[in-house]
Amino acid sequence: MGERLGYTDWLEVDQKRIDLFAEATGDHQWIHVDPEKAAAGPFGTTIAHGYLTLSLLPLFGPQLITVEGVRMGVNYGTNKVRFPAPVPVGSRLRATATITGVDDVSGGVQVTVAFTVEREGGDKPVCVAESVSRYYL
Repeated sequence: MGERLGYTDWLEVDQKRIDLFAEATGDHQWIHVDPEKAAAGPFGTTIAHGYLTLSLLPLFGPQLITVEGVRMGVNYGTNKVRFPAPVPVGSRLRATATITGVDDVSGGVQVTVAFTVEREGGDKPVCVAESVSRYYL
């Protein structure tokens, strides 16, 4: 606990992923889905939704943490979510994580993991969040 768990593989966030997320969530704001309008906007291109970036944690997590010997695991919540920098289309992202808490709960354990998602070439994280999971034995 308390030590960095390494880094995930890089993942490219392309326009198709952004468009599919917009379709799934109903968030069709032009900064995400209109490349022509976004080119003249504040970021110079479309950007991924912050919640799209957050939704990548279940993809990144298993690359960093292996949980064995449990019946099931469930997402219990997320704490301290921030999006310090945008994710322009075509960005490559990876994550690192640190286990910050392991607590007994009825029938299992609750694990808190602090994730940091970074963009290749970026100087600030694109997402920081604590993911809280429960694993039942």
